[in-house]
Amino acid sequence: MTDAVIDAVNDIQSSAQVSPSFAEGSNAGGASPILEQARQQAAADNLPYAGSVRPQDAWALFQSGEAVLIDVRTAEERKFVGHVPETKHVAWMTGLSLSRNPRFVKELEAKAGKETVVLLLCRSGKRSAAAAEAAAKGGFKNVFNILEGFEGDLDEQQRRGSFNGWRSAGLPWIQD
Repeated sequence: MTDAVIDAVNDIQSSAQVSPSFAEGSNAGGASPILEQARQQAAADNLPYAGSVRPQDAWALFQSGEAVLIDVRTAEERKFVGHVPETKHVAWMTGLSLSRNPRFVKELEAKAGKETVVLLLCRSGKRSAAAAEAAAKGGFKNVFNILEGFEGDLDEQQRRGSFNGWRSAGLPWIQD
């Protein structure tokens, strides 16, 4: 992933212009306005994929059946840290060395299809942004990064999960 894309993702994650949450009453026209706003923001930020959504919006899209949620973390992360129920798994990186999965795009296509609205989730939103870029280059037109990821960013004590991310938002998750 290029430095410009990393900077754009970081800017989006700290921007108040990210898609509004369903919890804030933006559900009048269904999920489409959230995806459209994410696409507009992505175009403004020159992102190479469809856009980024907050965890709350991702959950609403997934729960309504309008999107497939793909966890791109390692199998070990899913098992020991937890995961969103009923999601699919396609590892972006594998093993202790976190080697890039060379079959990622093919595996993603097998699990979701290139025309499906796909939401990618990782630990903090960084790997899923890289995975979204690879998917877009592989022909996926509707692939979105979930901002903040499953665990969120590091806090002042260098720990995750305390102020943002899927778990911090109180969204459903389970642990094996």
